[in-house]
Amino acid sequence: MSTETLAEIARAERGTSLWADAWLRLRRNKLALIGFAVLSLFVVIALLTPWIAPYSYQAQNLELGASPPSAQHWLGTDIFGRDLLTQILYGGRISLAVGFVATAVALLIGVTWGAIAGYAGGRVDAVMMRLVDILYALPFMIFIVLLTVVFGRNLLLLFLAIGAVEWLTMARIMRGQIQSLRQQEFVEAAISLGLSPATLIRRHLVPNALGPIIVYTTLTIPSVMLLEAFLSFLGLGVQPPQTSWGLLISYGAETMEEYPWLLVFPGLALTLTLFCLNFLGDGLRDALDVRGARD
Repeated sequence: MSTETLAEIARAERGTSLWADAWLRLRRNKLALIGFAVLSLFVVIALLTPWIAPYSYQAQNLELGASPPSAQHWLGTDIFGRDLLTQILYGGRISLAVGFVATAVALLIGVTWGAIAGYAGGRVDAVMMRLVDILYALPFMIFIVLLTVVFGRNLLLLFLAIGAVEWLTMARIMRGQIQSLRQQEFVEAAISLGLSPATLIRRHLVPNALGPIIVYTTLTIPSVMLLEAFLSFLGLGVQPPQTSWGLLISYGAETMEEYPWLLVFPGLALTLTLFCLNFLGDGLRDALDVRGARD
């Protein structure tokens, strides 16, 4: 027998936890690991952008104008003579921040709402989930446009607005998980020990539902980034002098026939990031699905 086979037999004999078992399955998914590695690289680059960007993102050279890729400007320049690589690096900071922060907002609202509804049951559950159904029926884009018109355009509002419309599915997922766990023996034991509902939800129910939460989180981030890109394309998202991949794509689409690199390179950055997030999400879904295990 090979060393790897003997190691697997030894692990099976002494048993493994759910998370250790999931990690072993995730390591076999090459696309998920590649997606995680590339995504991690993008995050590190975004954090280091002020120190590694070749030019200032506000630096302009009107005499240079829009020029194709060259030795001085690897990805070319835009119509204002700004280095496109620098714009993409700074735009990545905003796009990734919107993706992660807005998803965190949606996660906080959705997990809290779904956990309370699933644990309470009865009329409380019915009222809370009917409200979710009503919000599902509303067009999200109109809701975001109304928030922008009423409160003005700023980055913090964009984070909150997108997060506020992306929590509904998470609430439904969390409610279903809590209702399933509510009948388990460990919950009855915790109740018999006198734990309050809030403590029971926080310390026992939510941690045991982390698998679906993690998977949905990785699938929500690309959805949020696409929504931000669409809003910026419409002029409702990030506003100059700040930039994002969506805003760069919007500018590139206006001049794609004359200066195609202004659309191609920001589009590639956004597309590659979305692919990595989806590969990682699919890998986590398979790894955390105990019924799909083949060990």
